[in-house]
Amino acid sequence: MGDVLAGIHATWEFDTDSVLIRFERGIRTPKLFQSLRERRVPHAALSSVTLTPGKRGTVVLRAVPRPGADPLVEAAAGQLKDGCDPYRLVLPAERETLAEYYADELRARLGPDAAEPAERFLVAAPEAPMQFKAYDGRAGFDGQRVSFRWFWTGASTAKWKAGDQTFPVSELSGVEWRSPEAFEGYLRLVPRGLENAAPEPARSGGGAGLVADPGAVRCPHPMTPRPSRADQDPAAVVFGLGYGPVHESLPFAAAVLESVRRNHSAAAVPAAVLASAGRRDPADIAERIRHLGELHLAGLVTDDEFSAKKAQLLAEL
Repeated sequence: MGDVLAGIHATWEFDTDSVLIRFERGIRTPKLFQSLRERRVPHAALSSVTLTPGKRGTVVLRAVPRPGADPLVEAAAGQLKDGCDPYRLVLPAERETLAEYYADELRARLGPDAAEPAERFLVAAPEAPMQFKAYDGRAGFDGQRVSFRWFWTGASTAKWKAGDQTFPVSELSGVEWRSPEAFEGYLRLVPRGLENAAPEPARSGGGAGLVADPGAVRCPHPMTPRPSRADQDPAAVVFGLGYGPVHESLPFAAAVLESVRRNHSAAAVPAAVLASAGRRDPADIAERIRHLGELHLAGLVTDDEFSAKKAQLLAEL
């Protein structure tokens, strides 16, 4: 399309295969939008497009993401307020006809799998390194490891006894984020093998979403259950007034989640490819190379991994 639609707090640029959302800077712009700056959303990441009346003489154009397509939405787990929804474009009511035109254009470009959950993230996560200050410690993420450094003024005795913590993403299965705008907000990591341990029950006024990697190893009877409270869990930091704000802690959670999911997907590739390593039938080798090529095109295998594995398979002929 190549057109631009400017609204309140954001501008949408329509390309042939995606929508580039640029968020405005300003006092009235939600801090989450300012933190995100811009996001490119492929048409394949969308499930539907709506146009509805807004408040005080406005209309709202909204692109609805497919479940599993956006790590930010997955980490938020339905806890974002409408005003902080990055997929909403608020426009003056007099631009409704123009908005309807673009809504129709976007609907015409939705993919054949629009009604289905996405098998992988299609929207990029916020980039590491990043950090934020929680009530009981400082959280940092360098793209490979999550670190928690406790504050003596806020950390519980249990956390002090455990000491500062570092978690490689390869040892995690998911991230749990409860909005700081709800009661007892926190960011909690889920170590591999503890996915089925019951998280802290949600209180009224906010919900918590456990976002785990569907391909991670499940352990029905974990040896060490998670503490029932986040303030006692060394794999969690808790929020408070002015600590862990949405515009800092949610992008952080999304970046960690994307890295965890990508790490597990890459780790699963060798197991899938080597599952039938004992067979040397040429047709089977060709099929495995074709499958490896699909993983490479999907971004689940790096160029070096693809070349090395392809050479290994060819050597089996």
